[in-house]
Amino acid sequence: MPAAKEAPRQAESKASRASNPQLKRAPTLYIIITIKLIKGLLFVLLALGLYALSDNDLVKEYQNLLHHLHLHPERQFFVDLATKIGQLTEAKVVWAAIGTLAYSMFSLVEGVGLMFRVKWAGWMAIGESAFFIPIEVLKLMEHFRWPVLAILGLNIFIVWYLFQNRERLFKHH
Repeated sequence: MPAAKEAPRQAESKASRASNPQLKRAPTLYIIITIKLIKGLLFVLLALGLYALSDNDLVKEYQNLLHHLHLHPERQFFVDLATKIGQLTEAKVVWAAIGTLAYSMFSLVEGVGLMFRVKWAGWMAIGESAFFIPIEVLKLMEHFRWPVLAILGLNIFIVWYLFQNRERLFKHH
């Protein structure tokens, strides 16, 4: 007899879990989390690369890179870029590495927070994505480029999706 009473309770428990919006799967959120974590890891690698190059002869490294990629260093674009690279100091490169590392930590914390579905991480992701929208619109107005349009579309979608689904996706403390 106790087993017969237990079956309705189990069914009721399953029904309450199914109706609880916090327990539903969110594949789009998982994609956003993946994007944020990959972006954070890429920026960590970039920061480490910048730091590793900070005490090198950057002009010589640049020339070696052009030679390795079989590019013509005589072109005006590469000459101008070499001039700008020559103006970089070790301190500027280290500061760029520190800034890149800080931004990467921001993305990683955001991704982990979204993974655990905490409310502040949702607002953090909305804020970060919304921050870049006007910048991307200005870049498109200056010169239209498909990659910038794609990133703009992605950021608009992230802001819209997280804002529309914030009650369903994130825990309420």
